[in-house]
Amino acid sequence: MQGKIKREIIYREVFMTIKLQIYKCSICGNIVQILQEGEGNLICCGKEMELLPIQYDKNELGEKHTPKIEIKDGKKYVNVIGHPMTDEHYIQFIETYSKDKNELHLKFFYPNEVPEVEVGGTYKNGEFNAIELCNIHNLWGDNRMLENENGNYSI
Repeated sequence: MQGKIKREIIYREVFMTIKLQIYKCSICGNIVQILQEGEGNLICCGKEMELLPIQYDKNELGEKHTPKIEIKDGKKYVNVIGHPMTDEHYIQFIETYSKDKNELHLKFFYPNEVPEVEVGGTYKNGEFNAIELCNIHNLWGDNRMLENENGNYSI
């Protein structure tokens, strides 16, 4: 009598990064942004890096962190004016990027600076996303589409 052969199928869970995701090391604080999607885990200091999800909450904490889009003198700006900019608590950067993620603009900030950036680029149909990184409360965002040059936006 022939014995039965037991077959085990081992499924390997494949981790895939996504373009423009932001990761942070919980040990040293290194921050990495994905420019090219790929398989695998990001490791720093011998530990897997943490994905920073973009928060879109409109609660009290969100009010101080959500990037605001404004038009001043015909130019588009993104700012986080209501946020503290002290040595202990500040906005590290504001980034804007096209909906298709093929164009981005990044500006870094330091304590006591005004967290505001002019929106440059050639965003198709005025569509772009804006995110900011707070050194304490992590990543916050807003995504809007420019409707006209009078400053009217819709989400």
